Amino acid sequence: MSRAEAWTPSLSLFRSEATTTFRRWRTLALLGVLAAVPVLVGIAVRIETGSGGGGGRGDGGGGPAFIGQVAGNGLFLVFASLAATLPFFLPMAIGVIAGDSVAGEASAGTLRYLLVAPAGRTRLLLAKFTTTVLFAFAATLVVAVSALAVGALLFPVGEVTLISGTTVSFGEGLLRALAIAGVVALSLTGLAALGLFVSTLTNSGIAAMATTVGLLITVQILDQFPQLSAVQPYLFPHYWLSFADLLRDPLYWDQILRNLGLQALYAGVFGSAAWARFTSRDVTV
Repeated sequence: MSRAEAWTPSLSLFRSEATTTFRRWRTLALLGVLAAVPVLVGIAVRIETGSGGGGGRGDGGGGPAFIGQVAGNGLFLVFASLAATLPFFLPMAIGVIAGDSVAGEASAGTLRYLLVAPAGRTRLLLAKFTTTVLFAFAATLVVAVSALAVGALLFPVGEVTLISGTTVSFGEGLLRALAIAGVVALSLTGLAALGLFVSTLTNSGIAAMATTVGLLITVQILDQFPQLSAVQPYLFPHYWLSFADLLRDPLYWDQILRNLGLQALYAGVFGSAAWARFTSRDVTV
């Protein structure tokens, strides 16, 4: 058997999983909510600056990071929207998709029929995880594109002044925005693996989704207590906002690499746990 023939069942299974996931009304609703966040943020900043508020001064005040720069350059709405959605909206969407990936099939009674396919349990689990990661990239891109469109419509765009004070062209700013979107999506892979593991523990899709989102909220709360500073660097959301270092000149890679390494660790640990549980599980529904 050639390598192409060996990969055919896996690719077919992945295409099937991705198509099924992105055709669900729940998935489309999640993407719609994520697309609406930059619209709301942009309109709020526009109203604030139009009424003589301090949105364009650059002091930022309260609210998400970069919000103070949005009125001066619409491209900053991309950074502000990602910073606003990353703590809850984006990971909640990932938790819903990951938590329902296996448990939802078991709840609907379709899991055992999927296992009849020649791909087997390992490839099915890999297809589920890959689809969840694909959704993470799609969701992040939806936020970024929506923010870019709204920012260009409501505010001026042009050269970008970085956090370090260096000014770069709009084109380079777009490239940095694309890189930030990629880092944000990769930051959610650890949560995707955790949600997949939870999904293998139950036959209830709702329970798996609620548990994954509950764990997300709990870990984020723990990340706020100074008394837990010794363990916080090992919590998967700890370095999520490190993407801001891509807006420095020179680039600061230390926190970003720690974030990506931590996500890889979580993906490896919980992905292995999900595989061990799923491959030994007695599927009766």
